[in-house]
Amino acid sequence: MPTSNQTNGDNWRQELEEIISGASGGFLFGIPLLYTMEVWFIGSSARPPFLLIVLIVTFTIIFLLNQIEGFRPQESATLPGAIAETTETLAIGMVCAGLMLFILGRIDFQTPLLETLGKVIFEGVPFSLGVTFSRSLLSGEEDDNSRSQKPSLSAKNNQHKSLWQDTLADFSATLIGALFIAFSIAPTDEIIVLSASASPFNLLIIITASLVVSYGIVFASSITNYKYRRQQQGLFQTPQSETIMSYVISLLAGMLMLWFFQKVTLGDSWFVWLRYSIILALPASIGGAAGRLAV
Repeated sequence: MPTSNQTNGDNWRQELEEIISGASGGFLFGIPLLYTMEVWFIGSSARPPFLLIVLIVTFTIIFLLNQIEGFRPQESATLPGAIAETTETLAIGMVCAGLMLFILGRIDFQTPLLETLGKVIFEGVPFSLGVTFSRSLLSGEEDDNSRSQKPSLSAKNNQHKSLWQDTLADFSATLIGALFIAFSIAPTDEIIVLSASASPFNLLIIITASLVVSYGIVFASSITNYKYRRQQQGLFQTPQSETIMSYVISLLAGMLMLWFFQKVTLGDSWFVWLRYSIILALPASIGGAAGRLAV
């Protein structure tokens, strides 16, 4: 018989996994709009009545979407429960957006309160919608039966060959996902603006955030195929090593995209390349994490 402490621990663990799952969907859906100066300016100039209208409209849309599929596996059967889930969805999206704005230096402790609220609310809308869609964005349940057969099938093949195949699959999926999310961001001036205001310490924070978010999407989210991913073979198949190597791939992909769009040239210093690439590697690593969920 499980004790009450064990039951409470399981409930807290499930709650945390569901929040991480929702936040992961928020990052996937909301990160592109985070790199948009127009949204920063709109949020800075928006007045309180308009912000309230935005919140009410967003709340209503999320409430309706949650009746179809929310970020929790179980639907709320009562109106108070549905309202509570919608409120939590909106809160997760706003907190994620606020953290990213702070990490990227778009808000700080000196930013006026109204400007902070405006930026967080406008950036929080796509993040909150991503939380709502997280089960659709990240779910690996549809392929569970076919995935469960893969270890037994691969056991019949040469283990060394499977090792390299899985490694190549992860590499390709990370690169494709990084290009899919970050390719439209690379040619924009937002990279230069964000880089200009980022100190070396800020860059370290951005690197840490990139690693933590990509790890959460692939291995900490309860609705992804993370159990299957732990069974895969590969040169970098532990969660920590896979996350680090995938970030390196995303960083190099960011450098390639920036060079392609002539945001950096061979005449620029290595630190300029690194600064710009770290800024772009945040969305690239999130896209790479999403890409690895597909393999």
